[in-house]
Amino acid sequence: MAHSVGQENSPTLTYEYQVFVSFSEDTRKSFTCHLFVALDREGIRVYRSEFTRTKVMKAIEKSKIAIVMFSKNYDNSDGCLDELVKIMECKRLFSQRVIPIFYGVSPSEVRNQEGNFAEALLNGPEDKVNSWKVALTDAANLAGFHLNPYR
Repeated sequence: MAHSVGQENSPTLTYEYQVFVSFSEDTRKSFTCHLFVALDREGIRVYRSEFTRTKVMKAIEKSKIAIVMFSKNYDNSDGCLDELVKIMECKRLFSQRVIPIFYGVSPSEVRNQEGNFAEALLNGPEDKVNSWKVALTDAANLAGFHLNPYR
């Protein structure tokens, strides 16, 4: 089924997935696992497969909603940060809904690239760091959820 998204001049997209979840390994066996189970239980089509980077990027484009699970190690993965850039691009171009979840990190840490987020960006490839910073700031400025797993 095709859904027209955005303005009249925007392309028509066909959503293969209702949700794409961007997350790092540190939440895979905890909150993210529970999130996938809950979404499945509700009959929500979620992209799960871990194929090539090209297929992941295409899955982001073919998802109606993106959930970004920011955690202590999210920014340690170039792959996660590249996904975030693509997600924010799809938000801008196709009005994709983006829901950030701040799991054990504050929105201000992400927005201002503080703590772990500052360290990872110092070591990133120069050609990507600026786009990562912009995507982190833009995503952290969206309405989302702040969860503290340590309480």
